[in-house]
Amino acid sequence: MTAAATATKAQAPLSNKAREMMEAINTDAAKHHVWIRTQANAPAQRPWFSDTSGEGQLASGRVAANQMKTLPYLWRWSEFSPYLHRISEIARKAEVSPIEFGDRQSILLLNPGLNGRLQVTNTIRCAISVYNPGDVAPVHLHSPNASRTILSDKGGYTVVEGERCTAARGDLILTPNGTWHDHGNDSSEPVIWIDMLDWPLMEFLDAAWVDHDMPGAQGNARVQAVTKSDGRSHRLYGRGGIKPAFVDHQIGVGRGPAPLIHYRGADVLETLHSLRKEQGDPHEGIKVDFVNPVTGEPVFKTLNYSAQLLRPGEETELKRETAGTFYVAIEGSGATEVGGNRFEWSQNDIFVVPNFLWRRHINTGKTDAVLYSVSDAALMSNIGQYYAQGRAKNGTITELAN
Repeated sequence: MTAAATATKAQAPLSNKAREMMEAINTDAAKHHVWIRTQANAPAQRPWFSDTSGEGQLASGRVAANQMKTLPYLWRWSEFSPYLHRISEIARKAEVSPIEFGDRQSILLLNPGLNGRLQVTNTIRCAISVYNPGDVAPVHLHSPNASRTILSDKGGYTVVEGERCTAARGDLILTPNGTWHDHGNDSSEPVIWIDMLDWPLMEFLDAAWVDHDMPGAQGNARVQAVTKSDGRSHRLYGRGGIKPAFVDHQIGVGRGPAPLIHYRGADVLETLHSLRKEQGDPHEGIKVDFVNPVTGEPVFKTLNYSAQLLRPGEETELKRETAGTFYVAIEGSGATEVGGNRFEWSQNDIFVVPNFLWRRHINTGKTDAVLYSVSDAALMSNIGQYYAQGRAKNGTITELAN
């Protein structure tokens, strides 16, 4: 047989009979925990960037048998917030306050493409938590990185490694891997925040764990003592370009977390609005990143945190990237077009943009709109797999990161 004939035979699709025979072998072999890959069950392998006009196989969901595809989705505040109020009321009236009430009064967002898994993308978990007045979450430490994005005007508090962070709307409070932390609400009204974690990634790596036994924890709720003044990390690191030379930048026992743990929403909004007359990024508008003030890198090695402002009537150009991104609307209203969907969003709405999908943002309102976002671009960069492309209105594609 000639080389050309051999190549032709190798590339020919399996006949129905041959496919059935192959799959029959798989059925029998399953008891031995082995599997035969065929042309019928193989995942898509065509490069994500090869399809310039459409989304391509990877984006459309032809993935490996043991992998599920994140879908674009919008969670409306008007639809999920009533559940927060209901569980808050049940917990408030309960005769006892077990951990399910005091520590985990939350709803978790489930991406419809991930078959009920507790995650919004393949690497990110999101819970919306409500704390009643007097609620305290016992001090704990875990291997995943986590954060709180505050939605309430007064957002309770978090204590991280002895530093109390009194929170307000728009604040980002980090609880990096390996840091002891506890939360509570000492106000007179319920408080609501978004919990973000790289838990699915750590779970996939079989490295997710939680420790509740802090030495010296005190009180019935087992909380840590406040040993540092409120806002200390902000005083140390909260002014751009200035790094203290007299302190150890390590926090907790984790590897390389940002020592600035409290990013104030008021500072973020002031910065964005002060930059609104700049040209900005054609694919993002006016965008800033939350960074480690010591290294200038993302706050976590796995997750990027950003905030962006879209001016009234502003429409970004199309962009796609190898990272999945989670958004929450902090101010204003607008729309995001992604994967054939148009998500109309307003304050506190949440949506997800999966990797590989073209997307663009539009401010449909009469005032500035502000989005916070979390993506796994840091992870993808650290393993050498972050790429991004932009597409202009004339169809020209530009490499944005490679």
